Amino acid sequence: MEIWNPWHGCRNNWHIHHATKGGGQMLICIGGRGWYQEKGKDAVELTPGTVVNIPANVKHWHGAAKDSWFSHLALEIAGENASTEWCEPVSDKEYSALSKNNYSLLTKRSAG
Repeated sequence: MEIWNPWHGCRNNWHIHHATKGGGQMLICIGGRGWYQEKGKDAVELTPGTVVNIPANVKHWHGAAKDSWFSHLALEIAGENASTEWCEPVSDKEYSALSKNNYSLLTKRSAG
């Protein structure tokens, strides 16, 4: 488990939690406001109480909103042959494109 507290606009790279069986990641937002996005899908806004279950082998990123700090628990789910692959950065263009028109609000319920 990791507690990650990125500041305004901070985000991690695209990454994949690989596993041949089981695996994946769970995010639990505990403060502030942030984003979670799977490659090719709309971003999900994360607010306190939001839980996201990320299956193994799904390329994604998570981080703070432009105008808010963000605190969340990141739990790696046990799996067989598990590993994490760090990929390219989330580009400023991708991040700046987040708007009310291309995200899902999943406050205080599970996503994924």
